[in-house]
Amino acid sequence: MGITEVTTENFDTEVLQSEKPVLIDFWADWCNPCKMLSPLVEEIANEHEEIKVCKVNLEENEDLAVRFKIHSIPTLLIFKNGELTNQSIGFVPKDTILSLL
Repeated sequence: MGITEVTTENFDTEVLQSEKPVLIDFWADWCNPCKMLSPLVEEIANEHEEIKVCKVNLEENEDLAVRFKIHSIPTLLIFKNGELTNQSIGFVPKDTILSLL
């Protein structure tokens, strides 16, 4: 299914209105732990079609960081039925990410 780039403009449509659970990776180019986490997020996107996987570049969407009180990255947010149900801050292994879902 791949990864959907989410912005302020398409957040509600892509995340809150999704029929599937949504995993969002908040990241930035300068963040080394984000670069370590990114391949794991990509693997999940490729292996689990039942999950919608999205990425938010904080440099370009600071208002989303404010909206969800994100102070450290990488941060993963899990949404189900339009509701925030779980989150993780920092690098975590793939099995931990899957357990959040």
